[in-house]
Amino acid sequence: MNMKTFLKVLLLVVLAVVAVKLLPITLAACFVAGLVLVALAVLGLSVVAGILTLVGVAAVVLAPVWIPVLALIGLIALVKRMRRAPSVA
Repeated sequence: MNMKTFLKVLLLVVLAVVAVKLLPITLAACFVAGLVLVALAVLGLSVVAGILTLVGVAAVVLAPVWIPVLALIGLIALVKRMRRAPSVA
């Protein structure tokens, strides 16, 4: 039984040494993965900002069209509401 315990301890020591030897590689890989993640986040935010800018420009350029259409729709809704008989509560 003592030999089995010794082999378990020896295995743990070997695994610890291997883990310590591989630590710089693991840290470098995690650092690179973090940089890639930050770069993708910045790229995504830039794309979202660009899309929002395009939507804003389109809204400003098309304002002479959609503002009168919106006013006409509101006027039609107002006339329809005024034609209805008042409901008794």
